[in-house]
Amino acid sequence: MTVSGGQLAVPGHDVDGIERATAAAVAPESVEELDGWLLAFDRGSVNRAKSAVPLQHTPCDKSVVGKIEARYAAHALAPLFRLPTLDCFEGLRCELRLRGYSAERPTLVQLGAVSAMRESSIDLPADIATTPDAAWAALFLGEGFDPVDGASRVARLSSAHGSLYASVRLTGATVAAGAAAFSNGWVSVHGMRTAPAFRGRGLAGRVLAGLVDAALSRGFERSFLQVEAGNVAALALYQRAGFTTAWCYEYWRPA
Repeated sequence: MTVSGGQLAVPGHDVDGIERATAAAVAPESVEELDGWLLAFDRGSVNRAKSAVPLQHTPCDKSVVGKIEARYAAHALAPLFRLPTLDCFEGLRCELRLRGYSAERPTLVQLGAVSAMRESSIDLPADIATTPDAAWAALFLGEGFDPVDGASRVARLSSAHGSLYASVRLTGATVAAGAAAFSNGWVSVHGMRTAPAFRGRGLAGRVLAGLVDAALSRGFERSFLQVEAGNVAALALYQRAGFTTAWCYEYWRPA
């Protein structure tokens, strides 16, 4: 992959693999394919589990918008598009604006090498489990987090097949957590959380270290994650871990 405009030029088969791996990691209630798009349907609050995303970064006919809207209507759900900010989708963005959609929550898709991630941390790695325990889930529901959104995230991440769950435990509680999913040749990092009172202590680095060790033991070499563009602390952590932005996307929903 080569760098262009501060972002990576990602081969089409990798775009496809990343989007399919994302859906596998967040385990929506159902998934469909339509005209080169992956449509995820879910009644929770996790946007990645209930949005439509293109499987290739190439121009597409604006008629796909109406087709996708019809599929979400058939599921009794509001349509939600997860659209990269790349130039090739400008026509589609214009169509969405004409239909009364607006964009929100710019999010970066970042790629990294698993070996480089491990070299970025010398701290004791987090504990790893094949299923999330009650303490892991409790962190998402605790002080400083939206409990409704947290419950939805726990439900979706817990439903993914073959994922691993990292926990850092202090004072008898889980104070930092995350998850890793393994699909389509990628290990993906999700659900990174640190309790507000314990931030700034490098605990998220320990979570990454534990997930990286698990990925290396499974023979995975490539990793990706998705982080909101305004999350400065997380971006600094991921930069230290060797991640580079591949593309940015926004969620488009009806006003």
